[in-house]
Amino acid sequence: MVERNVSTETKRMSSIVMKLHWSWIGRKLGMYLGFDLFLFVILCVGWICDQEITRLGELVWDHQRRLVGLEKIKELTYMVLDTDGKLLLELPVFSVLQVIGILIGIVALIQLIGCFFDYMEEEKNIRRILAPINEIALKADELSRMTFSEEKYQQIEDAISSLQPNEQEILSFGDSDLQGIEAAMNNLLMRMRDSYRQQARFVNDASHELRTPIAVIQGYANMLARWGSRDEKVLNESIEAIQHESEHMKYLVEQLLFLARGDSGKTKLTLEKIFLSQLMEEIYEESLMIDERHPYRYRKPQEEIVVQADGTLLKQAVRILTDNSAKYTHEGDEIIFSVGKTREGVPYLQVQDTGIGMEEADIAHMFDRFYRADEVRSFQGTGLGLAIAKWIVDKHGGYFEILSRTGLGTRVRIVLGKNQSSKITA
Repeated sequence: MVERNVSTETKRMSSIVMKLHWSWIGRKLGMYLGFDLFLFVILCVGWICDQEITRLGELVWDHQRRLVGLEKIKELTYMVLDTDGKLLLELPVFSVLQVIGILIGIVALIQLIGCFFDYMEEEKNIRRILAPINEIALKADELSRMTFSEEKYQQIEDAISSLQPNEQEILSFGDSDLQGIEAAMNNLLMRMRDSYRQQARFVNDASHELRTPIAVIQGYANMLARWGSRDEKVLNESIEAIQHESEHMKYLVEQLLFLARGDSGKTKLTLEKIFLSQLMEEIYEESLMIDERHPYRYRKPQEEIVVQADGTLLKQAVRILTDNSAKYTHEGDEIIFSVGKTREGVPYLQVQDTGIGMEEADIAHMFDRFYRADEVRSFQGTGLGLAIAKWIVDKHGGYFEILSRTGLGTRVRIVLGKNQSSKITA
């Protein structure tokens, strides 16, 4: 049965190859025929123009031109008359047509010889291109005809029920007929385990980050309950601490919700025409008003750069980079904004600082959620900002280019296009 199916598929494959081959030959011969006709006309017109210039001294467009003797090809004559009808030139055409016809015939013969050799090569190419499709068709046909016995169904059920919640354990049916199902289910298991690990890590990190502000708020609430009504200093300190921690917790929850909505596909981009220079200039002016501790500078591009993007989200990503630069740059040190194009002509937005910089090991994890390097744990933050910025840039089909030196500063560039892995230089 299998051999018969393979034979049938092979015949079907040969039939498809033949159809494609004849279609290719038809197009090729049609192209050659068009070229030969064009060449024939060009040679005839060229010979006539050459004869008129040689015999009359010039080519006058106002002269009358006629072909006579059309009823007998051997008596075909080309005649040129002036405006008064006087005969200026009379040329027998048949012998010239014979010569041109022989030339065209030689060209056509060369084309046919080339077509023959191409025919053999093209058949190989068509079979090579169709080979994977044919293999898939054979496998699909084999699977569709496969009949599972009750024993095989029992094998699958037993293997699944005996599977332990162990990261290393995989399904094994011990049957060659079930290898395809085994591989597919093991791939699904690995993806499910990866997803579960990511979710578990995310929940653990979120719980850890929320635990601190909740503990602080609870502690100061207890102080208020004990001494707040009698001690004004304790009252003011507790209120200030609770306000600060609740604001921090609110910001953290908003970031968590943004990432959760993004992961679930609920956050949609509103693409519109964005002038990058205008967007970066707005961030520059806002930074001057918000942060008086650092001098800001904006390098305007030589040309206006326009992209299709979600202006609100793109601005949020740049603001995250700006906030990080301000946080890790010493007071009085400069932060520089710029807009431009890469050598390949791809638009980018860039934030550069002269701050503490990053180690290479930290750069590799800087976009991980809740990741914070040891050197910056003393600075306030959630470890979610750069994860949000990366989500936004990924959704725009862009990537990051990062250049950082410890103690010298960091340059982060958002490249909007030609999506690829972030380029990192430490």
